[in-house]
Amino acid sequence: MNNNSSSSSSTSRGDDRNKETSPSPSTLDSRFNQTLRNVQGLLKGRSFPGKILMTRRSEPLDQSVLHSPNTHRVPSESDIDHIDQVDRSNEDELQNRSNASASSSVNQMKSSTTGSESTSKEIHKSTMGARATDSARLMKFTKELSGPTVILEKLRALSWSGVPPYLRPTVWRLLLGYAPCSSDRREGVLRRKRLEYLDCVAQYYDIPDTDRTDEEINMLRQIAVDCPRTVPDITFFQQAEIQKSLERILYTWAIRHPASGYVQGINDLATPFLIVFLSEYLEGSVDTWSMADLSTEKILNVEADCYWCLSKLLDGMQDHYTFAQPGIQRLVFKLKELVRRIDEPVSRHIEEQGLEFLQFAFRWFNCLLIREIPFGLVSRLWDTYLAEGDALPDFLVYIFASFLLTWSDKIRKLEFQEMVMFLQHLPTEKWTYLELEMVLSQAYMWHTVFNNSPSHLAG
Repeated sequence: MNNNSSSSSSTSRGDDRNKETSPSPSTLDSRFNQTLRNVQGLLKGRSFPGKILMTRRSEPLDQSVLHSPNTHRVPSESDIDHIDQVDRSNEDELQNRSNASASSSVNQMKSSTTGSESTSKEIHKSTMGARATDSARLMKFTKELSGPTVILEKLRALSWSGVPPYLRPTVWRLLLGYAPCSSDRREGVLRRKRLEYLDCVAQYYDIPDTDRTDEEINMLRQIAVDCPRTVPDITFFQQAEIQKSLERILYTWAIRHPASGYVQGINDLATPFLIVFLSEYLEGSVDTWSMADLSTEKILNVEADCYWCLSKLLDGMQDHYTFAQPGIQRLVFKLKELVRRIDEPVSRHIEEQGLEFLQFAFRWFNCLLIREIPFGLVSRLWDTYLAEGDALPDFLVYIFASFLLTWSDKIRKLEFQEMVMFLQHLPTEKWTYLELEMVLSQAYMWHTVFNNSPSHLAG
């Protein structure tokens, strides 16, 4: 937000429109404090309607996301006991770091000080207090998914704070509207859509180049070049069969969406779906997976699910990938304005150094942060993305503002060239779920404060 003098100057102009749409400082303070109390109440176990941090996971990445059991697996009592023990032992650390970060945000919005980098100190951990545990959330998911009809809004509220890995394939299909909410219709619809995908592959992909236009040949060649470059740090994606599956998905999608065709970056967006839907058939760490262990039928089922879910996701942001990508440019502008309101010193420093937000944030919106965080955290981040539904594009602005301002203090010390290098290679390689959850919680709180005063992002 702007500092107090700027706020007073703005008020003195007597602009009625601004008075109606922009909350006063006292209103902002009150709204933000109420949000903080809600967060604290949630961490203490009181229920809170809405989408906010509910759990902190501390398992190794390859076990909690990349280690994906079969969807038919039911958690044992020992699994749940272990989750509860980890959950309780880390409760106070998460609560204290959440409160510290949130308090820092209040100070920023009052006086535009040093940004949202956490100033919390590690204190003695305690097992006192109780909040919603993972086992309780598992029960809620199980109850919601076992009924004859899934209530999508309830599923979204649950999923926003993270989906149990073994339920992720089912939940993602439902959140995207690919699988129907009615359990009686679900199997039949999936069977029909998978056959439809096979027909599309036969019609558009499994044909000789002589039947393609020059434009289609060039597009297929570009996809073939990009597939080996996709998620290069994960050895699984270097297998020839997974690259071929990715190629079929991307080319078929591009042919059926001529308004945009294939755009670099869409290849990244297919990877979370591939990992999640393959987890129904492959167990253990992704590094140990082999496509050779799967039948052709299973591979094609995974491809079909990826294709349709990617289509559903991109239906809500098609202008992100049409000519000149106007949707992304619009969101980058909103991000710049939001950062200016939240942390004016950082915004001013970036501007004074001559750095444009498009120079670093374009890739964030184009690839939805897949290239910016450890791949093992991506599925958890996408739980929140998909839970947002149609509101996702606008909420991305808040997530990316929170992500950027994680390094507020650092950014203010950098000159142009150093800043460019820093923002293109952010130090997230050691991030865990805790850092990601803090980014999402911060984004949620800023969205709560600004949601009723959208004029601050108007063009």
